[in-house]
Amino acid sequence: MSQPPARLPMEWIAASLKRERTRAGLSLSELAKRAGVAKSTLSQLEAASGNPGVETIWALAVALGVPFSALVEPPTQSLQVIRAGEGPAVASERADFVATLLSASPPGARRDIYHIRAEPGTARESAPHIPGTVEHLIVGSGKVKAGPLGEGVELNPGDYATYRGDVPHAYEALLPGTTFVLVMQHV
Repeated sequence: MSQPPARLPMEWIAASLKRERTRAGLSLSELAKRAGVAKSTLSQLEAASGNPGVETIWALAVALGVPFSALVEPPTQSLQVIRAGEGPAVASERADFVATLLSASPPGARRDIYHIRAEPGTARESAPHIPGTVEHLIVGSGKVKAGPLGEGVELNPGDYATYRGDVPHAYEALLPGTTFVLVMQHV
């Protein structure tokens, strides 16, 4: 088995649990009962301690009526990069399985998915897309510089980045044989 990825910051889970439990109007006892977890475990999680597995987080998400991602997604920024082997990862308690959330689809969003092949040379500059567009990029091979004009970041195989697509942005292959998956999310 390879080295497990960095542990998911408990502060994210704690803040998300408190937010979603409050939104649902549930007490610690009621949520623990609905999720089938000990109240002490839930209390520890909301205090940003403990080490929950994917099963515990999933049970809490189901009990709260929210997607799994609502409890583990990191706070958003204008440009977000997740390097290969990094990111919010949660290991299974029962199997050699690690889930790394890269992005959750917000309600009402439409996504278009593209596989891009690019070679070094001139950067592909893109005019802004419709308002609310967000782009997600995962590098498969080579190296690419991508992001809003003036904020582009170099990405290697396995790296993930997300940024606004409703501002001028660009993609530039830095190595021959560069490929990446581009997901355009229109809200």
